[in-house]
Amino acid sequence: MSIRDIPLSPTPKDNLPPMTDRAEETVGHRKMLAIALPVMLSNLSVPLLGLVDTAAVGQLPDAYHIGAVAIGALIFDFIFWGFGFLRMGTSGFAAQAEGRGDDQELRDTLGRALVIAAAGSLLLLLFQPLIAAGSFYLIDGSKNVEQHARTYFDIRIWSAPAALANYAFYGFLIGIGRARAVLVFVLLLNGTNIILDAFFVLVLGMGADGVALGTLIAEYTGATAAAILILKELKNRTGVWIWSGIIEAGAFRRMMNVNTDILIRSLCLTFAFAWFTWQSAAAGDLVLAANAVLINLFIVASYLLDGFSFAAETHVGQAVGSGSRARFWQAVRMSGLWAGGISVCATLIAFALGPYIIDLLTVNPEVRIIARQYLWWAALTPVAGFACFLLDGIFVGATQTRDMRNMMLITLPLYLLAWWLLVPAFGNDGRWASIIALLLLRALTLGARLPALARQAFD
Repeated sequence: MSIRDIPLSPTPKDNLPPMTDRAEETVGHRKMLAIALPVMLSNLSVPLLGLVDTAAVGQLPDAYHIGAVAIGALIFDFIFWGFGFLRMGTSGFAAQAEGRGDDQELRDTLGRALVIAAAGSLLLLLFQPLIAAGSFYLIDGSKNVEQHARTYFDIRIWSAPAALANYAFYGFLIGIGRARAVLVFVLLLNGTNIILDAFFVLVLGMGADGVALGTLIAEYTGATAAAILILKELKNRTGVWIWSGIIEAGAFRRMMNVNTDILIRSLCLTFAFAWFTWQSAAAGDLVLAANAVLINLFIVASYLLDGFSFAAETHVGQAVGSGSRARFWQAVRMSGLWAGGISVCATLIAFALGPYIIDLLTVNPEVRIIARQYLWWAALTPVAGFACFLLDGIFVGATQTRDMRNMMLITLPLYLLAWWLLVPAFGNDGRWASIIALLLLRALTLGARLPALARQAFD
């Protein structure tokens, strides 16, 4: 008898509804919104953080302060979003375990994600000099932008252990459908970050270093809160922490395969947006600052739409875990209906309030003029992007990540081709048109694979 054969008390069968009951659950408006609304509320704090950071340094007279924070944040977007597979992979496996009623696998899934997070953060800290050297070699910014961005990097890199653990915690809570716990966790993390960033910059007079220090402290605060929330959740479930279960070869290999697929997809996607910022920097500090202001409109909309993407992850994953094809298609239709409606609203709001948001984010008159000129592109991104965000959630919930990887590998060269054709001819209009093309191409390629996903998940 192995340690995994030891019976748990109480046994899972005593506390879980029959599998048929789980399979027959329907996904209506109420269940979709029960997850989507708390996630949307919590997600609003993420772009709000970016808005506060940009607005805080935007009160300083020189445009390079905005550029420095944009470049510093870009580097960590590339680094940390590369580990975004920890959130997405964890949520998919956790949702399927929840659909099967397998509490032991839930613990093992979280344990595997935290092992990967610990290993990844150790590598980032060990190789930080090489990461910094490579990043700033590739970025073509002014001397002032690079100097302050380097300071940002040197501080924020030490948040890596907490940042990667937070991905695992977030994915776990989404997978089991604990959206209210996600709301508490994210609001605490980003609320702390907002308060500290505003204090360090506006009160103490710091610049990019103050923004980085606030983020560092907030990441560890959030990790502590998430660990407490999850331990409280697991206390009410069966199962125990078993090291042999966490590192069991077959299960660990499956998680690594899924995570590798998501990693490749995420690196390609992050590169696409990094390319946008890098090339904006090459166009000068004013264009860089204007695009950094406008990209916040897209980020706000994307985080709102992610509420329904995350809801799709949860309901699709639980449908696959319970073996219910009907529940799967209900989740797809319901999340698509809501995401499409929200995207239209976000676009209309961006057109109406965009000029006021620009004025809020920067006091530089030249940056304001340039941002207004290209506002309409940023306003179109929610409608152009809602389908690809939603499809991401569907594929993650079903853990059919090979298609996500392959479709992104097809999309990225097409995006760069669009860039090569459009930017020389149309300048900054071409940059934004390429972003729209990226969003539409992702939706078309993933959508073409959706029928095959359903067959693979249930046949």
